[in-house]
Amino acid sequence: MSRPALVLPQTGSKRPHSGAVGAAAGVSGMIVRPKPGLKDILFTINGSILPRVGAKLVTIAINTMLAIVCAQLRPGMLAQISGVPFTLIGIALSVFMSFRNNACYDRWWEGRKLWGQLIISCRAFARQASALAEPDRRFMLTALSEFAASLAASLRGTGKMVGAEERLNSTDLVLQGIGRRCLALMAADAINPVHYSVLEGQLTLLSQVQGGCERIANTPVPFAYSLLLHRTAYTFCLTLPFALAGNLGWWTLLPVLLVSYTFFGLDALSDQLEDPFGVEPNDLRSMR
Repeated sequence: MSRPALVLPQTGSKRPHSGAVGAAAGVSGMIVRPKPGLKDILFTINGSILPRVGAKLVTIAINTMLAIVCAQLRPGMLAQISGVPFTLIGIALSVFMSFRNNACYDRWWEGRKLWGQLIISCRAFARQASALAEPDRRFMLTALSEFAASLAASLRGTGKMVGAEERLNSTDLVLQGIGRRCLALMAADAINPVHYSVLEGQLTLLSQVQGGCERIANTPVPFAYSLLLHRTAYTFCLTLPFALAGNLGWWTLLPVLLVSYTFFGLDALSDQLEDPFGVEPNDLRSMR
């Protein structure tokens, strides 16, 4: 008799997945490509940050054209605006933005390690449960699939809370159900205490993974810090054209849009990496 595999049904995909955990989310994850060539760098849209910042770049372009027109109609109006302060502000903004990017990437990287540990623990538990009777083994493997799916849903804000005063969620209940089943098997002498302790150890690891993932999902980067960077980046990009238009004319569009794309792109990428369990193109691919 064939043993039940620790996977959920997959449809419409030819790419191999990571078992129950890979199928838990049911949506596409992080965009993964080979090393991009010149054509990919210039024309790739899917997986890039351009769709998120396109509207902002259009706004900056319109503002830049207004600054150029003002500089051409009244050259003396912008003559006293120096580019030196913008150089200093741009350097400081770059440093502070790099701090936020590093913090968000650390969250993404930790989420990746936690979800990888979940995959390892699920596979180890499935292997250690292979000696159980068919009904018990099927219950364990199905429950593991439910755990992965429930955890992914709760991390994305779609999981349901149950129990007294909503203190327990469905992910906790799944692990508790598996633990009670293992305890009942040991009480019935279906498994020995050593086998039970091994299975319980994997459940403990899964519980630690759940706690770590929930800590990331429920503790975002402080809003005041993000808001400060948003406002500073907007102010910098909106006022920069008025310092360049007098000298560069219509060429002002090129450096302003390049700087704006960099700042807004890094800011938008940080927003995606801040929540590694979401459904954005650069979120964790292993949660598909």
